[in-house]
Amino acid sequence: MYQSIRFVDLFCGIGGFRLGAEIACNQRNINPTCVFSSDIDPDAQVAYKSNFDEVTVGDITKVSTSDIPDHDILLAGFPCQPFSICGDLKGFEDVRGTLFFDIARILEAKQPKAFVLENVKQLKGHNEGKTLQRILQTLQELGYHTDYKILNALNYGLPQKRERIFIIGFKESCHFVWAEDRVPMKPLSEILESEVPSFYYASERIQKNRIEKTLAKKQHEQITIWHENKGGNISAYPYSCALRAGASYNYLLVNGKRRLTEREMLRLQGFPDSYKIVCNYQATRKQVGNSVAVPCVSAVVGSVLDAIIKPSNIPDYPKPQTSGQLSLIFEKTSKYITGKV
Repeated sequence: MYQSIRFVDLFCGIGGFRLGAEIACNQRNINPTCVFSSDIDPDAQVAYKSNFDEVTVGDITKVSTSDIPDHDILLAGFPCQPFSICGDLKGFEDVRGTLFFDIARILEAKQPKAFVLENVKQLKGHNEGKTLQRILQTLQELGYHTDYKILNALNYGLPQKRERIFIIGFKESCHFVWAEDRVPMKPLSEILESEVPSFYYASERIQKNRIEKTLAKKQHEQITIWHENKGGNISAYPYSCALRAGASYNYLLVNGKRRLTEREMLRLQGFPDSYKIVCNYQATRKQVGNSVAVPCVSAVVGSVLDAIIKPSNIPDYPKPQTSGQLSLIFEKTSKYITGKV
């Protein structure tokens, strides 16, 4: 049995993936060690350093695989904007989309036992499913048994409707079971702060506009978070819609009146109150919107740990065929981008 697990935290942001992994390890009496972390955003680097006392490496595209320590599990919430409905949906045509292939080159060079990747749920249907198919094919060519599932943070105890796709992979065939996703949702009353400064309140004009748009709707006596979509329609729920890095300041309003505080946003993602807030409101809002729901990560990483630690009771299946050549992967990807497939 493993006494410790070494992992890398790519596109680490403010450390949501790391927190989830550490929780999963601690629940199993495993010593977690993060041997490498990377993120290009300066504000995220400051937050990560303040909370984990580690300096993250910057641009992963400029990091040689020889400079990355060996590890058991690779974790990566790779940039989602190319596949997000709130972005331009350019996929691999967007330079950020190609960052997936930095994950691929690291997997090929370091051969970790497993990986966990996370992205927006739109990745599944992007380009009629061809983008996800390309990603899975790449991972299989690298010798990994893969699977994926869309998880909703609402089902893991958080009052936030946040649907994300998780992709997992193993070098050896094993018995992997996705964690149960029926944890009772924590009420907003346990998330929201009782008193907040006037800074967080929307203008009277915006508050009046919200009320006018919801007059015909049933008003809730309970605490709700009002969400305005791109069409200007207002919905009020006893939970938050997905936090977004680039949304307008008044995208989500508590009872139609005020914005969420930094601490409230972190709580909606499952961060503990011990997590230090060291950046300004705008930067923190962006960081949290780009982060992951910690309980979802903890559940997935926990299932991965169970799979690689416990002896498998299933027969060894043939490993996927591997090309061993990332140049071939990039050649195929180039054809995919140009439509020559």
